[in-house]
Formats: sequence, structure tokens, C-alpha cells
Amino acid sequence: MITTVVGSFGIDLKEPKTLGEKIKSSIGMYDPYKIAIEEAVKLQLDCGIDIIGDGQPRGDMVGSFVKHIPGFSYEMNSSVIVSKIRAPQVDIMIKDLKYAKKVLEAEIKARNMSGDEANRKGVKLMLTGPSTIVHSSRLESFYKERNPAIIDCAYALRREVESAEKAGASYVQIDDPFLSTGMVDLKVAKESIGILTDGIEMPMAMHVCGNLDGCFKEIAKFPIDILDCEFAGNNVNIGILEENASLLSGKKLGFGCVDSAMNAVDDKEEVRALVQRGIDAVGKENMLLDPDCGLRKVDIPIAMEKLKILSDLAREFN
Repeated sequence: MITTVVGSFGIDLKEPKTLGEKIKSSIGMYDPYKIAIEEAVKLQLDCGIDIIGDGQPRGDMVGSFVKHIPGFSYEMNSSVIVSKIRAPQVDIMIKDLKYAKKVLEAEIKARNMSGDEANRKGVKLMLTGPSTIVHSSRLESFYKERNPAIIDCAYALRREVESAEKAGASYVQIDDPFLSTGMVDLKVAKESIGILTDGIEMPMAMHVCGNLDGCFKEIAKFPIDILDCEFAGNNVNIGILEENASLLSGKKLGFGCVDSAMNAVDDKEEVRALVQRGIDAVGKENMLLDPDCGLRKVDIPIAMEKLKILSDLAREFN
């Protein structure tokens, strides 16, 4: 089993303090986002994580993308669809992906990693899914209902997937938590995910948190390579997995095994027992261990302990 994260960390952007930093800031060379990304990469490596993320320091999962996509307006933390959604003319998060990859490669060298350990390491892109973006946005004038907007949004996000593949991402994780809410037309959602994944050679993952009772049988059929779900903080999901594990044939499972909503360290024995149930259901060769969701709301020392637990268990079961 390899280990990964779902996304965000509670790393604060730092204001320039030293004279050198203030000089850099005065000439536009001080980038707090790069500092946050570097901290997130090192933190994950310290905790034994294999496939890392950039920590998503640029804000919420919807605003970070819609600010750059024509057809959206984003003000006062609110997303509004004001015209036809079109593809952006520039990459959105690829610069951060590349920087995280650069930091990772430097750390692998500095830490003298080699062989299997080094080969397991990589960086993934977290991409907010089209259904979640559109259902998080208010409609104005152009679209009368959300489904056509979801399809247009998928085409707009396709550029980001292609750019991530060119940049050497280990894989792209599509974050679409709205799929478990009952608000989304899952047939349209499946079509939108197909737009993002069709013809892409690198692995494609989809993260869906929440209660899976009403959606698992459908999302297990989506055209993805990895389905990532939460099993620690939502105690019904492991039973749903056990009853329907055969639906994941040919796919990997991202297995959320520590509770990202709890600002306390998980009980390791409880996590071990949960992971064992996942192994019994789908086989350890088909599992990636990660937190339930992003860790932005968890204090950094506690987040690190959570990641160390799942990393320890991955080594133990391997």
C-alpha cells in the first residue's frame, strides 16, 4: 500500500519578517504561497507520505478555480455563473504543482532516498470537480438549470488535466463531494468525469466524501482508476464497501482511515482494525491509505500524528 493525502493543510501564509524577505517583498519576489507549498511538501515527507499534494494554500476549493474560469464571478466568497462557461486561457494550479514537484525532488536528494522509497514518491493535482463547482455556484441568466453548466465546466477543466499530465503529475484527484448529497444527477456527473478522463494516460482519481449509501453503486462505475472515500468519520461507509466491493473490480480504492473532522489524534488500534476490514474487502494491493478529507481544520501537530499513523500502518501491512 502507498500513502497519500486528500488535499489541504492548515498552513498559514507568512508575512515577510527578515530584512531580506522584506526587500524581496518590495520588489515582488517574496511569494508566501511558495513558502506554504514548501512547508506542506516537507511536512508530508516527514510523515512518510508517498503521493503528496501542494497543501492547497490558495483558498477554498471552489474559489481557487472559478476565479480563473470565464463565465464565473467570484466575490465575497461567493461563486456566481454569469455567462457561458468557457475554458481558461491559462493553467490554474499547474504552477503550484510544478513547484511542489521541484521541492519534492530536492528533498528526495537531500534525504538520500533511493530505490523503492524514492520511486514511490510523487505529486498529484487536486482538481475540484465540475458538479461540485456548479452546485456551489448561483445561476444567473445564461443557464436555466445546472446540468448543461456541469458539462461546460468539465470541458473548461479539461485543460488543467492535460497540463498536469504534461507536468509529470503522478495522477489527478477530482474532488467531487457533492456526488454524495443526492443533489446531483449522477448520469450527468459520470459524463462530466468522462470528459476529464477520456484519453488521459496517467491514473485519474475521484474523491467523494460523505455518506455513500445513495451513490456508491453508481460512482463505482465512473471512468476513473481510483475511487477515494472516507471510512473513518462516516461509519456506515465500510459496510457499504464490504457489501459492494466487487463493483470496484479493476479500480484502486483510496481508503480514508483517519478522521479529518476531528481535531484529535485517532486511536491507532481502531484505525488498524478499519484498515484490516478494507483489506479483507478489496485486498491491500488495491488500496491507498489517506485521511478522510483535507486537514485544513486540524492543528498541524495533530495532522502530522494522523498521517504518521496511516504511514506506520501501510508499512506494517506491506
